[in-house]
Amino acid sequence: MAVTTASPSPSAPFAILLAAPHRAMFLIGALALLGSMGWWTWVLVAAWQGLPFPRQAMPVAWAHGFLMQYATLAPFVLGFLLTVFPRWLNLAGIRRPLYASVFAGMSGGAALVLAAQSGVPACLPVGVAAMLLGWLWALGALGIRLRQSRYRDLWANAAYAALVLGALGLTLALAYACGAPAWLMPAANTIGTYGLLAPVYLTVAHRMVPFFSNNAVPGYRVVRPAWSLLVTLALSLAHLACDLAGLERWRWTVDLPMAVLLGWQWLAWQPWKARRPGLLAVLYIALAWLPLSFAMLAADSLALFRTGGSGWGRAPLHALTIGFFASMLVAMVTRVTHGHSGRPLVMGPVPWFAFAGIQLAAVVRVLANASARPWPLYVAAAGLWLLALAPWAARSAWIYLTPRRDGKPG
Repeated sequence: MAVTTASPSPSAPFAILLAAPHRAMFLIGALALLGSMGWWTWVLVAAWQGLPFPRQAMPVAWAHGFLMQYATLAPFVLGFLLTVFPRWLNLAGIRRPLYASVFAGMSGGAALVLAAQSGVPACLPVGVAAMLLGWLWALGALGIRLRQSRYRDLWANAAYAALVLGALGLTLALAYACGAPAWLMPAANTIGTYGLLAPVYLTVAHRMVPFFSNNAVPGYRVVRPAWSLLVTLALSLAHLACDLAGLERWRWTVDLPMAVLLGWQWLAWQPWKARRPGLLAVLYIALAWLPLSFAMLAADSLALFRTGGSGWGRAPLHALTIGFFASMLVAMVTRVTHGHSGRPLVMGPVPWFAFAGIQLAAVVRVLANASARPWPLYVAAAGLWLLALAPWAARSAWIYLTPRRDGKPG
């Protein structure tokens, strides 16, 4: 079944923004990229220099994890899946009122959570509740289509299961915001990393990277066994279980095979054949962070196992979140944004600047944990993030608010 999106009336409110699911949701993500990291940079500078800042609804480290995962990266995930999920299943697209409701809940909720961390802590439960409500709208719409397809698509099933875990993470965050025990908030953030984002990214990469490569590279050999996706998903969930159970000393038993498997998968996808075009090359550069980050996580866990202590700090986590998540975000969102706005599928100067800046920010943040004076590097990494992504986010936002270049709907 062909999927089309009706062209909205030019006089309708938000007509262009709501012409397709990815426009509205990617706009939230683009704005949150700047708002959340701007807030975090301010927090880092204030803590480093001993400056006062307003009352916070929760500890700033917890808020940083929540904002970056659920308020920044998650809207991009929802926008992508609300757009491609029906196409994967060859079913009708998501109706505009439904994805508009998701947009309202996620955007309003994210703004309220940011306000809660900027001097109005009473906004926190309302903000998280709004985000959860928007999330549940998305789950309902995608769940209906998954049921209509009789659960036949491996990638759709895997992505949907990750979204269910994301709803669990938001539910724990809401419980914390309403006065439940404090341990629920870090648990929500851990679920966001290894229950939601890592599985979704792994699933999308498993489906799309060989597909893009096969379309762009003559003589490319597609290697995409179902078992590799299932095993990596299982290992990500096993990592999550170790973290939630306080078994960090034993996590290497999961992370080491994960690093080996991801390294094999990266090589099996033949990165040496994907140096051109640029939109393909950046996918493979981003994917290279995956085995590296899990190797670092394994080394961290092994240090805990052998000595009871580790000097790795949050370096492995930031190799995963900045190195892989943010790099892949720029690569994939640029491709989707260009493809769904009638633009050529090329990496222009602004996306290249963003991608290169993210690589530098990731390296600086990872090395910060090895420095005797890490605070300047913490601030430098945050500043590099803002410098790299501000032009890209602004350009992307402009695209989402303007009609397609080719005159087509959507």
